Amino acid sequence: MLALAIVAEVVATSSMKLSSGFTRFWPSLATVFGYAISLYLLSQILKTLEVGIVYAIWSGVGLASVALIGVIWFGETVTVIKLAGLFAILVGVVLLNLAAKAS
Repeated sequence: MLALAIVAEVVATSSMKLSSGFTRFWPSLATVFGYAISLYLLSQILKTLEVGIVYAIWSGVGLASVALIGVIWFGETVTVIKLAGLFAILVGVVLLNLAAKAS
């Protein structure tokens, strides 16, 4: 369910870029529905899992995915600083998961 929430969020964020400030109907609709689906799924996941862990995974994987989509489909630049930031987020998500398993 968390993976689906992440996919919905990534689709929504990518669609927002394509919506041109909500001036294009279909990408705007995909943005609204993508976020609605993602948040609904998150609300269901949070019934049983810790909010810190769920949010870290959702936002971290979503951020890395959107950054990759930005480079591949939108022609955004890749810099050492951007890669270091993404790596730091990945390390943070891993550490939070390890902390949750240890407690």
